[in-house]
Amino acid sequence: MEINLHPRHIKIVGAPMDLGQQRRGVDMGPSAVRYAGLYDRLAQLGHTVHDIGNIPVAGRDEDDVRRERWVETEGGGLRHLRAVTAACRAIYDVASACAVDEFPIFLGGDHSIAIGTISGMAARGPLGVIWIDAHGDYNTPETTPSGNIHGMPMAALSGLGHPDLVNLGALGAKLRAQDIVMIAIRDLDLQERIALAHSGVIVYTMRDIDELGMATVARRALARLNRMARIHVSLDMDALDPSIAPGVGTPVAGGLTFREAHLLMEILAESEKVCSLDIVEVNPILDEGNRTAEVAVALTASLLGQQIL
Repeated sequence: MEINLHPRHIKIVGAPMDLGQQRRGVDMGPSAVRYAGLYDRLAQLGHTVHDIGNIPVAGRDEDDVRRERWVETEGGGLRHLRAVTAACRAIYDVASACAVDEFPIFLGGDHSIAIGTISGMAARGPLGVIWIDAHGDYNTPETTPSGNIHGMPMAALSGLGHPDLVNLGALGAKLRAQDIVMIAIRDLDLQERIALAHSGVIVYTMRDIDELGMATVARRALARLNRMARIHVSLDMDALDPSIAPGVGTPVAGGLTFREAHLLMEILAESEKVCSLDIVEVNPILDEGNRTAEVAVALTASLLGQQIL
């Protein structure tokens, strides 16, 4: 066992939701990450680990979900709005009830689960968020080209979008723009790009990482959130290059390398401010030998204290 000077009480929570997007398989993400050895890897680092299993989430083949595949709104349409909202409420309940000394790891599922996880963590006090993703997920019903809610969580958490999503858990925005940093962004829809550029959110694109280097980006992100005592990390595995993490539903070339991703996690770990984590969009149907889930476990270990020396 490695010596860990900062052991944590870790709670693993599965949220097997695939309703926020259209490709099947991401609901098996929690099982894939567990199979890749998440529990044992964290226990070997000296943490106390408790896996509470999966939050019940409606399947898209259930009658109620089939009947409500598309909800028309004033600005556009949303897929599976009521079912996604119900699942995120259940996730919110678990996140908001975590003990002060617990470090929850939420295993998705698609990235729409973050509406529940981050709302729940923000209910416990001021929260900074580091959003590691190829996408900004800053769409609203008015800007979305697809109606997929997994492209909307950051907008909803910022107070923009359908009231059912914006007001989940509590009324209004859960995050301020100055408390959000996005890293590894490289694929934005046109109207989303315009909204994000005017939002006040700090965005580090892959070009920024190429020019500045990951160490500088990571430290600038932490400096931006320096006033925050608690930081939630939301890791979409499509932030990594598809050659590293092929098992994702929306792969985008030119992503993070293996070492860039690990360096980011290692620097975040050194801050000792990270209090919770999402791991989302692992799709074992599209994966190669569960490689993406294995990378997710390795990155989680780096975030929680594993060091080279």
